[in-house]
Amino acid sequence: MPTARTGKDACDLLDADHRAVKKLFKEFEELTGSRARNAGQKKMDLAQQICMELTVHAQVEEEIFYPALRAALKDTDLLDEAEVEHQTAKDLIAQIESATEPDEKFEAKVKVLGEYIDHHVKEERNEMFPKARAARKLDLVSMRDELEARKEELMSELGAEA
Repeated sequence: MPTARTGKDACDLLDADHRAVKKLFKEFEELTGSRARNAGQKKMDLAQQICMELTVHAQVEEEIFYPALRAALKDTDLLDEAEVEHQTAKDLIAQIESATEPDEKFEAKVKVLGEYIDHHVKEERNEMFPKARAARKLDLVSMRDELEARKEELMSELGAEA
């Protein structure tokens, strides 16, 4: 997921990640059912990229964004749900990443992960981000810089281009 200055604040940056991973899921879906000789490898590569992007995204949210929100908001039910959703996604990501070749459930796992992420993104976009922007205690512009720096660091550790 690109880390160029894609937005004005932390929510914009996180939402740019959401859009980028949605595009990867769409590319994966387009390969589903393909009979091309290298379609299996392309699906594996895309799935690995999706998993890496989501892993880094979840980590920066859990390390920086969610704790700041938890400190600034009175009602933290949304954050509790988001953390449970992250754990469930991580379980599915681990199953996808451990595949050495696409088996009969590989595509289904990636599809379910995509649906799960869609649900999670809608909640963040429609409920969490507005609350974050309304919280006076949060400096979402400087948080964007912090998120960006941490994301680049994690991508570098994983040997990926940030």
